[in-house]
Amino acid sequence: MTTPSLTEFIAEIHRSPTRVVLVVAGGSQALADLFVVPGASRTVLEALVPYSEPSMDEFLGRRPSQTVSEDTAAALARKAYERALRLRTSPEVPVWGIACTAALVTDRPRKGEHRAHVAVCGGGSAEVRSVTLRKNARDREGEERVVADLVLSALGRACGLDPAACDSLLPPEGVRAR
Repeated sequence: MTTPSLTEFIAEIHRSPTRVVLVVAGGSQALADLFVVPGASRTVLEALVPYSEPSMDEFLGRRPSQTVSEDTAAALARKAYERALRLRTSPEVPVWGIACTAALVTDRPRKGEHRAHVAVCGGGSAEVRSVTLRKNARDREGEERVVADLVLSALGRACGLDPAACDSLLPPEGVRAR
């Protein structure tokens, strides 16, 4: 559920001229958040969820060495940016590719860390922000909220906004940028 400040933040995103292609394999709550606030058709050119291994492989054109990694998030964002360039209506329209890949609470024990990587691409390179979540601190819905906030924060920064409304991290969790 979006808070009033998050709803207003998303409304500001929708008022910006920026258009995006979003690719999420984790953090899909961000899509619901964007679509529940009126104006999403002015922001979202396309939203994709390549969740299965075959879908991810096909979207990337190769099998990633690790699905949940900075490199995979960056590769997804580059592909999303390429699609945004093809889908925009005019060369003057600013476009971005935003992607997320995450390993979150599941219905079986997870051996590795609960983590997410969100990448933004507006040209040849992608900026990646990553977070490692405290295990057993949240349920799946709680972890999805954190990751969705990271995706929305990335989108907000791409639109030139201050993403202060998107902070749901716990101490000592912190976002690392690459």
